[in-house]
Amino acid sequence: MSELDDYLEGKITFEEFERRREERKAKDKKGDDDDEDDDDDEAADQSTSKPSATETWNPQTETTEGVSPSVQKAFASMIGEGMEECVEEDEDNEDGKMEWKDIGEEDEDDDDDGDEDDDEEEEEDNDDNEVTPGDVFALEMELNRENKKMMKERRHRSKLPRALRGLMGEANIRYARGDKEDAILMCMEIIRQAPVAYEPFSTLAMIHEDQGDMEKALQFGLIAAHLNPSDCEEWVKLADMSLEQDNVKQAIICYTKAIKYDPSNVQYLWERSSLYEQVGEHKQAMDGYRRILSLLPPSDGEQFMQLSRDMAKSYYESNELLSAIGVMEEALERHPELVSHECVNMAAELFIANHQHDKALEALVKFCGIVLKREKETETQTETADQTPAQDTEGEEQKKDSEEEKGKILEVVIPDDVPIDIRVKMMVCLIHQNVIKPLDPMLTSLMEQSPEELGDLYLDVAEAFMEEGEYNSALPLLSALVCSERYNLAVVWLRHAECLKALGHLEVAAKSYSKVVEMAPLHLDARLALSTLQQQLGRPNMALKALEPMYDAETLAQDSSAAQQELKLLLHRSTLLHSQGRTDDYIDTVLTMLSMLLKVAMVRAQVCVVSDTSSGVKHLKLIKVSRNNLTEIVDQDAAYLDVTGKTSVLSRDDWWKLLQRCLTVLCEVKRFAEAELLVDSTLEYYSFYDDRVKRKELEYLGLSAAFLDHNFRKAYNYIRLMLMDNVERTQLWNVFNQVTLHSQDARHHRFCLRLMLKHPDNHALYLLNGHTSLVSGTFKHALGQYMQAFRNQPDHPLHSMVVGLTFFHMACQKFVMKRHPLIVQGFSFLWRYVDLRGHCQESLYNIGRALHQLGLSHLAIHYYEKALTFPPLKLEGIDDDQVDLRREIAYNLSLIYQSSGNKEMARHVIYTYCTV
Repeated sequence: MSELDDYLEGKITFEEFERRREERKAKDKKGDDDDEDDDDDEAADQSTSKPSATETWNPQTETTEGVSPSVQKAFASMIGEGMEECVEEDEDNEDGKMEWKDIGEEDEDDDDDGDEDDDEEEEEDNDDNEVTPGDVFALEMELNRENKKMMKERRHRSKLPRALRGLMGEANIRYARGDKEDAILMCMEIIRQAPVAYEPFSTLAMIHEDQGDMEKALQFGLIAAHLNPSDCEEWVKLADMSLEQDNVKQAIICYTKAIKYDPSNVQYLWERSSLYEQVGEHKQAMDGYRRILSLLPPSDGEQFMQLSRDMAKSYYESNELLSAIGVMEEALERHPELVSHECVNMAAELFIANHQHDKALEALVKFCGIVLKREKETETQTETADQTPAQDTEGEEQKKDSEEEKGKILEVVIPDDVPIDIRVKMMVCLIHQNVIKPLDPMLTSLMEQSPEELGDLYLDVAEAFMEEGEYNSALPLLSALVCSERYNLAVVWLRHAECLKALGHLEVAAKSYSKVVEMAPLHLDARLALSTLQQQLGRPNMALKALEPMYDAETLAQDSSAAQQELKLLLHRSTLLHSQGRTDDYIDTVLTMLSMLLKVAMVRAQVCVVSDTSSGVKHLKLIKVSRNNLTEIVDQDAAYLDVTGKTSVLSRDDWWKLLQRCLTVLCEVKRFAEAELLVDSTLEYYSFYDDRVKRKELEYLGLSAAFLDHNFRKAYNYIRLMLMDNVERTQLWNVFNQVTLHSQDARHHRFCLRLMLKHPDNHALYLLNGHTSLVSGTFKHALGQYMQAFRNQPDHPLHSMVVGLTFFHMACQKFVMKRHPLIVQGFSFLWRYVDLRGHCQESLYNIGRALHQLGLSHLAIHYYEKALTFPPLKLEGIDDDQVDLRREIAYNLSLIYQSSGNKEMARHVIYTYCTV
């Protein structure tokens, strides 16, 4: 400590002191060969640092004079006495460690030598040393640290000022004497001056508890506990008070606080986990029980096993199979000597439920004394011993297979004291291991037992046989169960029917399925299987009867799972009806399904499904109703989400295909109006409307349905929107012409003119606007539109014909100038039309008709008669009768003959060409 003495006397600077101290530490470390001494040095260095916040003052470390061993050690270093005792006490108590690192390093030389010889040598050296200023400084630092530590611990224990401690004591005395009102006033005054002290709140809680006001007592107790949170017993008391007031959640919080400061208390954990179970917090309860398992000592094996069984059962009931298996595996591994038949039975059941039959078999053999006699392995051991590690890794699965084959189980020896439940689980495991022959004695023994008592075991073995495809072995067990009174249940009949169906006994299987439907009418799978069997047996009516609706409308509206089950049933029913050709019933079924999907959309479209008995048979149909006759849906978004959840059993594409098929069938039976209403409702359904491709297809379907229903006004609305979206499609203009031709509505005139402003170069609009002007008598406007089309396509025959006809109409007006030039121009365009079309029935008929209109009858007769000599044109997709103009030609020719007085010739022409 020479450098410390020099520094305290002012001989060297602090930097020089630090340098010397580092050099001395390096020399000491280099010369020290003992690893334990090095570790002790480091521990002493750390122990001299500032104590942590969690460290508390231990009054037992003080001597009778109130001085800790570390202070005594400092004195001993000065006077050289009692070093050995101080060192031993200092090693046993951490409170004596010094705070300043340098002093601690000096003390390390005194207290870190573990050998007795070193301690004796150190004592002799200390006897020769004199008291130095460094020793005095170390003593002052240690005393200062002890004082600060004790003051800090006192503040941690109580935050009540000294000035109020007397008043607090007086309040407690008043409470003990029965002057509760004065005690309450004193406590409130203390709270006003020292609101973070817990003593007045604790006293107030006791006063209100004595007065019977448990609610206030609980509130004051909670405040006191939060101000002094390390008092576990107080938290437990508050938890009990909370439970008395039925406040389970607050009791859980109190137990959580108590566990925080006493985490190893099993009782606290147990109580909190029980409360978690009461409020339904299964995960938190299981976590608490797991902590209890980790805290239980090996001596509490029985409690460990019982808790493990309870936890496994709880996990299994909550469908947490893997967690249940983990708990049971830990129990079997930790206390194998305490494993009972009950534990083995539960563990085997969990393994079997998780399809881990090999582990279940291993547990049964290990803990129940069961012996599996196998074939002797001879060549297998030799072959496996010669294999290299690489071969073992690559062929691990093959080696297992070979071991199973050559170590085949020949016999199963089960002790007599093994219960029947474990025997059955052994059978189940062996069945899943494809070990069938050794089971015959066990199976015979099981069949000798009454199925009324062991029916569940019968069913377990039968289901295991069915899972492995051994239906012949499962059938006797199931037949015994269905004949019993106690186990004559729907689930047993279902397994019986499945077994019979797999064996090909369809007739008997159908009877078993009928029994299932009779006992459990809401079992969908049984209904579908029965319907399929009845259809295979050639009983279509019985197949449809099995698929009758299961739920009423009110249940479907409230229960989502019921709606999904009903949709599956209706889907199979519709498929069956369609295959049988029962169209009306098929439409009823599909409309029922679609009405569930389009419930909200139909309200917006003002469409509903009603029953119709006009044909003598009750069927469903779609009708248009007023909004007053519909039930208004307040929250349509919520209703739409509800419908989406109920109909999620079918995908959107499946619904789309079903809708298309329904529209096709409606049009086949000429129910065009209903198809039109169905399209209107579907366009109000968000999922289909938001899909552009599906929306376009729906519009085309709506146009076709409206046109076939002769609802040309609605058809015009469809085609108008389509043309605005795609003006260049010729097919749309053809449909537009058909719609306007049949509708006799002049709305399309203004539509074409407005569209012409947006698309001035559209060829179809030239012709349509020209036709409109020609019909309305504004021939000049018509001629202007036709000439625009003629300039764009001069070689198109139609343009020449319409231009020529316009000239003829202008020439035929009553007041017109230059009539003859108009006629010449008309004939020039008409003959151009003949040149482009060629000499045929239709072109010559147009020439004759123009001459007939101008009054040139003798010339018209020539062209009419010449046209009669040509056969009708052959056009693909059109009947010859539709393009044959001989009737029109003969009729016009008869008019000319009749006007000239040649009635015989007129009659001859009529009888020749116009006779039906």
